Amino acid sequence: MNGTAFERSSSGQPAETRTVAIVDDEPSMRTALSETVRRFGYDVVAATDGQEALDRVLASKPWLVLTDLKMPRLGGIELVQEIKKRSPQTKVVLMTAYATVETAVEAMKCGASDYILKPFSTDLLERVIANLEVAQEQGAEAPIPSPGQPILTRDPGMIRLLSTVEAVAASQATVLISGESGTGKELLARFIHSRSPRAHRPFIAVNCAALPDGLLESELFGHERGAFTGALVRKMGKFEMAHTGTLLLDEISEMALGLQAKLLRVLQEREVDRVGGREPVRVNIRVIATTNRSLYREVEQGRFREDLYYRLNVFPVTLPPLRERPADIPMLARHFAKAAAARNGLHAPIISDAALSVLQGRPWKGNVRELENVMERAVLLARNGTIGLEHVSEDSTPLTIQVGEPSGVPEGSTQCRGSLWEMERELIFKTLARVKDNRTHAAKELGISIRTLRNKLREYRQCGGQVVSERT
Repeated sequence: MNGTAFERSSSGQPAETRTVAIVDDEPSMRTALSETVRRFGYDVVAATDGQEALDRVLASKPWLVLTDLKMPRLGGIELVQEIKKRSPQTKVVLMTAYATVETAVEAMKCGASDYILKPFSTDLLERVIANLEVAQEQGAEAPIPSPGQPILTRDPGMIRLLSTVEAVAASQATVLISGESGTGKELLARFIHSRSPRAHRPFIAVNCAALPDGLLESELFGHERGAFTGALVRKMGKFEMAHTGTLLLDEISEMALGLQAKLLRVLQEREVDRVGGREPVRVNIRVIATTNRSLYREVEQGRFREDLYYRLNVFPVTLPPLRERPADIPMLARHFAKAAAARNGLHAPIISDAALSVLQGRPWKGNVRELENVMERAVLLARNGTIGLEHVSEDSTPLTIQVGEPSGVPEGSTQCRGSLWEMERELIFKTLARVKDNRTHAAKELGISIRTLRNKLREYRQCGGQVVSERT
């Protein structure tokens, strides 16, 4: 294992040194884990099996126990059960080289906080421990680890959904994630990848809505040199790039019927035909697809292949909209406010009770993504250190920006006025300038679809705003 030490505070040192217990019957693994966890800044105690851990190690009241699954005398599952009886607050992470869905489900039911597969990297161990720390600080009811950005939730339904998904992640099953825009479908896909045996292999994401059909085919399947005008070199497709790992097909409902037929063959045969290629290329991948529409309804209306639908719908997951998770809104609002303040070099503001009440009552058509944007705007507007009602209300206009009378709009019209509209337009134009008018990149940075970006730019042109190039 290799990697950098995990920093638990802004100063790089933990506020108070916690103890982590390492339980493994393999001496080399026990030693390597002990040295690594010490570098993270923790005290370490070690045991050779579950029984020794119960007899001796628990007396040190460890914050976390990292335990192997298969051990003599007392195995990992039995150890988790005993720890939870004697010290319910102690976190337990199971480690094993023998992963099955049944074992993962049993581990989570017994109270394990996490479940990682051997061999694993120091980076993965860092993320697991970091997310346990974050979850405890946030007061979450269950730690939900994921790489990069944690999935934070207190909603009982979401916790059950994530526990089920985590168990299925250990399998090779294709997963179809449905949900409204902004609910976190890609985040959940990355969570599944991180909990799978493929966690240390590539994760490749393709936005099926962002690319024209001809370009999408080349992106997915690759092409040979000379396959078409402009194909000067052979290009490896996303399927080949994801070999041994996970391929995310984002917004799969936007894929043209012709490409759907080719995708179906790849899923059935596990081989890819490059554009202009002479022979297929074998691939070993796990596919996760997302959609913000009902694929079944798309099938009924003839816009999606029925055979592909059933091939993708092996394990369907539906993410609930934010309005159905009101208990998560205060926690997410504080999390996004803190993150936005850090990005902008500001002190994290306090969110007033009145503001939280308004946030919990909003419909959140844009879901978590919309809440994140609202909190970033509120942080920038709340210069007195407190986010109040006026900073988060839908009809709030805490400042007025007038850039001249919009051309082509009737006098007195509010279509192209209002601070929020102006701020949104300014953000979009700044993003486009930063990415040199590449709309695909801009849409990804802004967290919106390319179609939404086009509609926004059309609206701005009608209001006499800045015109950008048509380059994508």
